[in-house]
Amino acid sequence: MLDPREEYAKRLEIHVARVERRERQHIRLGNAKLAVAAAAIVLIAFYFAKHIAAYWLLAPLGVFVVLAIIHEQVIRARTRANTAAGYYRQGFARMDDRWSGTGATGERFRDPKHVYADDLDLFGTGCLFELLSTARLPMGEERLAEWLLAPAPAEGVIERQTLVAELRTRLDLREDLAVAGEALRVRLNPASLTKWCEGETWLGGPVMRAAAAGLSVAAMATGCYFFATLRHWPVLGVLFLDAIVYSWLQKRARAAIAGVSSNAEGLQLFSKILRRIEREPFESAQLKQLAAGLREGAEPASEAIARFARIAAWIDGQDSLMARLLDLPFLYTVQTGMAAEAWRKRHGQRMRRWIDTVAEIEALLSLAAYSFEHPADPFPEFAAETGSPPHFDAEELGHPLIPAERCVRNSLRLNEKTRVLLLSGSNMSGKSTLLRTVGINAVLAQAGAPVRAKRLRMSPVSLGTRLHSADSLQEGRSTFYTEVLRIRQVLDLAGGRPIFFLFDELLDGTNSHDRRIGAESLLRAFLDRGAIGIVTTHDLALTEMTASLGPAVRNAHLQDYVENGQMRFDYKVRDGVVTKSNALELMRLAGLDV
Repeated sequence: MLDPREEYAKRLEIHVARVERRERQHIRLGNAKLAVAAAAIVLIAFYFAKHIAAYWLLAPLGVFVVLAIIHEQVIRARTRANTAAGYYRQGFARMDDRWSGTGATGERFRDPKHVYADDLDLFGTGCLFELLSTARLPMGEERLAEWLLAPAPAEGVIERQTLVAELRTRLDLREDLAVAGEALRVRLNPASLTKWCEGETWLGGPVMRAAAAGLSVAAMATGCYFFATLRHWPVLGVLFLDAIVYSWLQKRARAAIAGVSSNAEGLQLFSKILRRIEREPFESAQLKQLAAGLREGAEPASEAIARFARIAAWIDGQDSLMARLLDLPFLYTVQTGMAAEAWRKRHGQRMRRWIDTVAEIEALLSLAAYSFEHPADPFPEFAAETGSPPHFDAEELGHPLIPAERCVRNSLRLNEKTRVLLLSGSNMSGKSTLLRTVGINAVLAQAGAPVRAKRLRMSPVSLGTRLHSADSLQEGRSTFYTEVLRIRQVLDLAGGRPIFFLFDELLDGTNSHDRRIGAESLLRAFLDRGAIGIVTTHDLALTEMTASLGPAVRNAHLQDYVENGQMRFDYKVRDGVVTKSNALELMRLAGLDV
């Protein structure tokens, strides 16, 4: 089994050496070009002094062009090596818990109304998506976000685990995708691109396209004829025909290319990634099938998308001054519209499949990179039996976003015997963090990723959380009512699987009497629906509910202690009810006279 640190260190050293070697070549070639330029100046002086013939000036020009071509190749090689080195430095940052603020945050996927995403810090700076995502294209990011937001069936998760395990050691593939099109800016909207590819606009068939091309050739020929003979009637005749075709088709042409503009660089990157995936020798049947789908048809997906990228580049240039000047005589807009439509008729119906394939593989590679970089994190085990009681059995469970040296691990077990854990504890004792730890590992597990634990065995669940609530001035809702609405949302979770709920400081926004009655009724409703979950509270009155709710609800607690005038926490879960509160002590430590 490859050691991630050793492998990354070896590859990083190779790429750093390449960067240094290319940098030396860059300097030498730059100096050589300066020397050739100086020699050219000397030769020009000799030429004007009548000492040499004019053809001698071609020598430095030819040498300079050759050096410029080689120099450009060296600069590109240096950039690729530098990008690859950066990829492995980023891998070390993830393993060393220095990754926050360095990757894609997935902020565009945030949904405050989602039943657990905000509570569990899935998106944003320093959140789970930033730790996981290595995707280069928007569709890969979207697929990874989908997996985090919507759990797959157990069979799908187990199959995904198998694919991640296969891709875990494919470092060459991940590196090649990381450096593919390193200078390209990703401006690609998969949804609008798919919509365009599956739409329709009529600009005529091959005959009309040939006629438009013929008019462009005729415009060029008659223009040359005019400059040679000063006879203008052939030019005017062709321009008249151009004007007819332009007025007839230019609106349709603009409509045909409306969904393609500004996608050229993104399509170039898409093509490069497709080309790399097409040549990867996968082992599993599913990955082989995905790659084979890219090679179907008259030309592989990578070549088709590369050609589409060139068309998109022409479309991007339609608003330039040169394109506007050429629009009428050479039907620039109509020609690009026809080229785009011809491409769409040939390949448009395959675009959705190509996008889906890249999305799937990029999301899998993100999980594979995480798995490779965290070899101690195992894949969870899922219950095979259908209809079995829900359970969540975790050994040494930790939070993946907390640095390893500060991460405190706990073992928890929820099953038919203990369906609800009522966790009491004082302020700052770690109750909320424990809920986040459980929730984020459940998300990882049902996305097909490894979990931060020694072992986790669980059944498929519908996860729902309420860890923090805020009032809404715009919607006229209090904090308490916002909490009640979220709990209702969790209670109504559908999906044919048991509910797994995580509630922090249950009903904290109301008085102790109503809280006790309301909390007991809510837990009874969840128990009646076959749910499992964890509820935290600092109100010790709620811990008495275990007497009326029965043995399925068990008390546990987190505690604190004072040492040398400082409040200390060990964040370890213990059985039973917490025996003290630290609110007054914290106020005194803050300098308040209480």
